[in-house]
Amino acid sequence: MPIERLDHVNLCTTRLAEMIQWYEEILGLSAGARPALSMDGAWLYAGGVAAVHLVAVDDEDAVGSETKLKLEHFAFRASGNAEAFQDRLQQRGVAYQRSGIEEMNLSAFNVWDPDGNHVHVDFIDN
Repeated sequence: MPIERLDHVNLCTTRLAEMIQWYEEILGLSAGARPALSMDGAWLYAGGVAAVHLVAVDDEDAVGSETKLKLEHFAFRASGNAEAFQDRLQQRGVAYQRSGIEEMNLSAFNVWDPDGNHVHVDFIDN
């Protein structure tokens, strides 16, 4: 039974509405169906897959970021134009770092959500 792909990332947050808005507006994910669970939250979809699960919490200490967790980042592969994504970040005033791996034709954007979680958005340059 080999692993096929990453299924989803689960993030705890004290600012659910702000996180939903950020993932929709900045990364283009869509809030969608979520089962009735015992805690409030949201599922954000990428290409029909619930890729980011947000869980609402009241305790700020339950919220993670690079400084609190061992998870350094998670990444999404994106299609389309890397320059258009960079324009989106600049228009919305989102801080980012752009890097790449030339031999892979990869452009990587490093962004941080409102809770400080480090997210890669990777484009393969054609």
